Amino acid sequence: MLVAAALCPCPPLLVPEVAAGAAPELDALRAACLDAVGVLAAARPDRLVVLGPTDEAGRGTHPQGATGSFRGFGVDLHVRLGAAGPAPERDLPPSLSVGAWLLSRTDWADAPVEGLGVTESLTGDRCRALGRELAASAPRLALLVMGDGSARRSLKAPGYFDERAADFDAAAARALGAADLAALSALDEDLAADLLVSGRSCWQVLAGAAEGAGLGGRLLREEAPYGVGYVAAAWT
Repeated sequence: MLVAAALCPCPPLLVPEVAAGAAPELDALRAACLDAVGVLAAARPDRLVVLGPTDEAGRGTHPQGATGSFRGFGVDLHVRLGAAGPAPERDLPPSLSVGAWLLSRTDWADAPVEGLGVTESLTGDRCRALGRELAASAPRLALLVMGDGSARRSLKAPGYFDERAADFDAAAARALGAADLAALSALDEDLAADLLVSGRSCWQVLAGAAEGAGLGGRLLREEAPYGVGYVAAAWT
């Protein structure tokens, strides 16, 4: 059963070493993410799963001890998902690497942890079904859900400007902040793809996992400093 969830964006710029001189611009967002992760420990889970959007190469389970790096972003920084484990067969995708970095900042040792890469194109029905399977996998499950909103919020955004992006992100932020499962389930998959929303699939996995859990939500931060929508929230 799902007992808590933390929702955080996954830009590598969240890691100060990657952001370098621009790091202070995301200080408030980092603080909100760490606050969200703190909620997970307080829920006393017996299993933590980190969900992260990815392509086909990164999809599926990444065991405790899996490693990732930010070398692709110009920084020789390595991270590990939870405690050390057997040698991983593959590296963590970027979204899960950011999640592992967040956990390392809180010295996570409260429950076994694993990562789950979710393809951004996974349909809503399959996302919710996956969430229900996760919720049934442990008596007290916690989720760290990584994912960004639209990457088309401004002219300098990675996907250029789309006038629909702000409204989509506002609706998603309301749903995430209120733990509104119906609103999350109703997010338009095609529109999310058009707007380069990386978090939609993971958010809908969360919606499936939270069915019947009676969790309430709290929005901790919402911003779009680089033309990309970022939301931090906590469900308890």
